[in-house]
Amino acid sequence: MSSGQVPAGGVAEPAGKTGAPPPGGGDLLAVPAKAPGGRFSFNLRQSGIYIAFALVIVLFSVLTDGRLLSPQNISNIMVQNSYILILAIGMILIIIAGHIDLSVGSVVAVTGAVAAVLMVDMDVAWPLALLVTLVVGALIGAWQGYWIAYFGIPAFIVTLAGMLIFRALTLTVLGNQGIGPFPDEVRTLANGFVPGLFGNIGLGPLGGADVLTLLIGLAAVAGIAGTQWRARQARLGYRQKVDALPLFFLKIGAAAAVVMVIIVQLARFKNLPWVLVLLAALVLGYTLMTNRAVFGRHIYAIGGNLNAASLSGIKVKSVTFWLFVNMGVLAAVAGIIFAGRLNQAGPTAGNSFELDAIAAAFIGGAAVQGGVGKVVGALTGGLIMAVINNGMSLIGAPSEQVLLFKGLVLLAAVALDVWTKRRAGATR
Repeated sequence: MSSGQVPAGGVAEPAGKTGAPPPGGGDLLAVPAKAPGGRFSFNLRQSGIYIAFALVIVLFSVLTDGRLLSPQNISNIMVQNSYILILAIGMILIIIAGHIDLSVGSVVAVTGAVAAVLMVDMDVAWPLALLVTLVVGALIGAWQGYWIAYFGIPAFIVTLAGMLIFRALTLTVLGNQGIGPFPDEVRTLANGFVPGLFGNIGLGPLGGADVLTLLIGLAAVAGIAGTQWRARQARLGYRQKVDALPLFFLKIGAAAAVVMVIIVQLARFKNLPWVLVLLAALVLGYTLMTNRAVFGRHIYAIGGNLNAASLSGIKVKSVTFWLFVNMGVLAAVAGIIFAGRLNQAGPTAGNSFELDAIAAAFIGGAAVQGGVGKVVGALTGGLIMAVINNGMSLIGAPSEQVLLFKGLVLLAAVALDVWTKRRAGATR
């Protein structure tokens, strides 16, 4: 493509050395590579979610007299909301591609029921039972993906039907009673903690903390800093916009501080929850997929401009199909985690989970029309909902106030998305 020629997406490439911008809307805070005077532009749409997260934490820390950030409570927030965060990872990909999935709560319920029948009623070995459950989740996703991708029925209709069908199957399998208890290994995955290997270390007034957990936290901080630095250097090489160096270090320092505060508190309680290790692996894997893999680029292309994606040779139907297969597998993982945490599979499991996952994606920066969103943003949106639930529970707020607060946060997030689009259009 020659310099200045307009590609399929409708954005002209600059003259000279070029490169594709990162998916998900580009940098959070950006400056030209050689911005005079160190000026920078603030991207409210991308950065607002992290500021909102910090404000929510500060608000409820004050209202709860610091109980929100106690070691046990932070651990509880992670464990109790892990299945919603897992669903949010799959949901953000669905929404980026311009679709929606209303069935994930029912899929959580039916896959949890399948796992319970296999392990409890049929006495199948738990590794094989978990594998079969994941396959069942994939088949459910394939069933829905076929009608959406190849038959052409809108995802809203297919997954709405799926929500009813799979809830009916759950009731058929379980009736009006739960099945349990689960094997110890499954309960450990949902509620257990990584064992300490190197003992504890004193942290002065904070008391003792597990050494292994602290080392994992330091490794995570080093990985974040190294990854962001390499990404910055690569963008500079392509003459793309990057953060001013002081701002870059400020962002890395803020992220490192948040990670280490959480890690230290977890190390002071019962070490890292196993489910947090699983969640971290999923976030890392899906972030790499969306940022580096061809499949991830295709997801953004489809959501950004479906016609252009089709004309450019992207196999839109195949990508859509596998997105829903992936969502089915992640819903099965969430179903196993949820059933293991409760130590039984119940007929009401997964109620409203789809709404929480969708809210997490939109609060985390996903665009209503598709094409924009990040896995980390969806995780942040899910954590905002988790902190709201936990914080209002700690202050004894009634359920109607919790629902009101969460509804207003969701409305504000979508309103911000619409406003920033209109503002960007008005300034072009």
